[in-house]
Amino acid sequence: MRWEYRTLMLGAGGVFLGGEVDGQALTDQLNALGAEEWELVTAFDTNMGRGRTRDVIALLKRPARGRG
Repeated sequence: MRWEYRTLMLGAGGVFLGGEVDGQALTDQLNALGAEEWELVTAFDTNMGRGRTRDVIALLKRPARGRG
């Protein structure tokens, strides 16, 4: 089976280049992509130390469409 992949980046807001991730925004984006048959493979943050993050990166996949 052939796969296609997609990367979703959700920035964190807060003080000095990092902070909290909007969990509801991430959930909404994942649900919208799930409706398009994307499946979450993994997700991780770009840890800046001291409990801060700059981005959450999610990798998704789905069967390739129309590509022989």
